[in-house]
Amino acid sequence: MDKCITCGADLHPERAKKYNYCMSRECQEKNAKGLTMVAVGMNKAADELMIFDDRTREDLASGKLRDQRRGSFVTSAPAPPAPRPAPGAMPAGKPAGSTRPARKSRPAPRPKPVPWTAKQERLALLYNEQGLRPAEIAEKLGVSSYLVTQIVLAAKNRGKL
Repeated sequence: MDKCITCGADLHPERAKKYNYCMSRECQEKNAKGLTMVAVGMNKAADELMIFDDRTREDLASGKLRDQRRGSFVTSAPAPPAPRPAPGAMPAGKPAGSTRPARKSRPAPRPKPVPWTAKQERLALLYNEQGLRPAEIAEKLGVSSYLVTQIVLAAKNRGKL
C-alpha cells in the first residue's frame, strides 16, 4: 500500500492513483498546488476561463483564443482615408461649362477641447486593447463609461486604433 509523502499514513488505492499525499489538513496545505486560470473571453452572461497551461499559452500566443468582442466594439485597424480631389478639379456634380462662381471653401473648424487628459486617454486605450469593456475601464479611471467610449471613438477617428 502507498504511503503519504508528508505524514507516512496509508493512502487509499484510488487516491494513490493520482496523488502521493493524504487528505489530512496539514498534508493538503503542504502538497496541494493551485491552478492558474486565465480569462480568454468575456460577455454579459459569463466569463470563459481556462487553466493556464502550455497548450493554452501557445493558443494565446498564436491568436487562436481571442476576445470575440474586439471586432464589434472598436477595431484595431484605422479607417481608410477618404479620397481627395486633385487640385483644380471640378467639384462632383458640377457641369464642366457652368458659369456659376465656385463656392469658397470654409476653413476647417478648430478642434474642440477634449474633456480628458492625455494620461486618461493613454490608459483607456491600453485597457481597451486588453479587451476591457468601457464600464470596466471607467471604473479603473474614475470616469463615466460614456467618456471612455468617447475617448476610444475619438482615437479610432484619428487613426490611433
